[in-house]
Amino acid sequence: MKKMSKLHARWIQGSLASLCVLLASVVGFQSAAIADETCMSPYMAKIVGQEDYVYIWTLGKEGVGDGQDKLVTVSVNPESPHYGKVVNVLSVGGRNEAHHSGLTDDRRYLFAGGLDTNKIFIFDVHSNPSKPSLHKVITDFVEKTGGMVGPHTMYALPGRIMVSALSNNKDHGGRTGLAEFTNEGEFVAAHWMPTDEDMRGAVKVGNIADGYGYDVRVLPRRNVMVTSSFTGWSNYMMDFGKMLGDAEAMKRFGNTVVVWDLHTRKPKKVFEVPGSPLEIRCAWGSQNNYCFTTTALTSQIWLIHEDDAGEWHAQSVGAIGDPSQVPLPVDISITADDKGLWVQTFMDGKTRHFDISDPFNPKQTYEHVIGSQVNMTSQSWDGKRMYFTSSLLGNWDKTGDQDEQFFKLFEWNGKELVQKFAIDFYAENLGRPHQMRFGAYSLYGQKPNSKGTMLSQRVE
Repeated sequence: MKKMSKLHARWIQGSLASLCVLLASVVGFQSAAIADETCMSPYMAKIVGQEDYVYIWTLGKEGVGDGQDKLVTVSVNPESPHYGKVVNVLSVGGRNEAHHSGLTDDRRYLFAGGLDTNKIFIFDVHSNPSKPSLHKVITDFVEKTGGMVGPHTMYALPGRIMVSALSNNKDHGGRTGLAEFTNEGEFVAAHWMPTDEDMRGAVKVGNIADGYGYDVRVLPRRNVMVTSSFTGWSNYMMDFGKMLGDAEAMKRFGNTVVVWDLHTRKPKKVFEVPGSPLEIRCAWGSQNNYCFTTTALTSQIWLIHEDDAGEWHAQSVGAIGDPSQVPLPVDISITADDKGLWVQTFMDGKTRHFDISDPFNPKQTYEHVIGSQVNMTSQSWDGKRMYFTSSLLGNWDKTGDQDEQFFKLFEWNGKELVQKFAIDFYAENLGRPHQMRFGAYSLYGQKPNSKGTMLSQRVE
């Protein structure tokens, strides 16, 4: 307990000071202003002011509009004449189970994956931030990776995009890996997850190394990469109700978190984290050597942390709602000061705010119903704006009147969320909105004209 107290004091006392150091270093790295959700790669510049656009990777639905997956651009700057409106829709052909997306480190391109077709769509978001264009489509993901299926998280490294997969083409189960690409979409390498049969040099802490994958995040100052685990194609493409009633299917969920050597891309430790740990969010402070994840099936908050001796550990540190009711925590978002964690629960449509000033003892301080279902969230770096979308997976979303599909903006005043606008994606014939990414003219030395579209000249 003495060591624990020392860790607590160091993390809490260092958080604000280290945040200032981080911001200073980011601005020094790229002074052209500055960038995005608090859950992006530390290799990317941050929008510390007002974002101009939100790019929403949207799953098409048969009978809704053109039925295709699409990138939807919404104007979110209150000074724009198009504030709160859809300003561009770019359909990509067919339904690919559009899910997650990620920006390159220079924020010029947005990679967006299809969990069913294994395609990766690369959008140019810098030439005209109000009107992204389709730059390239990767169609050989399975072949190049040696059998990975379901490109999920797209995460920026220097000049690279790390893509976590969810499945494989042998049994469509959860054993999978990571695929590394250049910013231009050229394949670099495949890194398979450690399993009980092939630990790949890693040490197992617990009873299993299941080889499942889901999210990926890094702490460069500690030379650490962290991955989590979910389920394979045979489950995530199955009807949700059917899957819940299938005892064998319910056994096919990941129960591990892996800590990797970032530089060598080699796994070091495999932790047993029961209940399908999904999103990973790492602290920003230079002395805050920890990340959070939440378990979808057991509704627990887990802390992945480094001790004073440089050893990594994983432990459950709190519950989300009433775990016996399986609220199904999905997306999470850490605040820029490392003091708050937002947790979305799909089944009850709620967002919950936890005080994580002491990362070993999260305390819920607020909750709010966003809709009948809620999945993804993105918050501005200043913590004043929270964006939410509704869709989880095409076959897992609620049905009937409960199948709301929306994009909503709320302002956070430190005490409560206040809704500013909402877009009904069904009413607009757009489909099911999933993940969001931010855009800003200032990132590219541009500014909008009086009509809210891009000026052609560069701003020096």
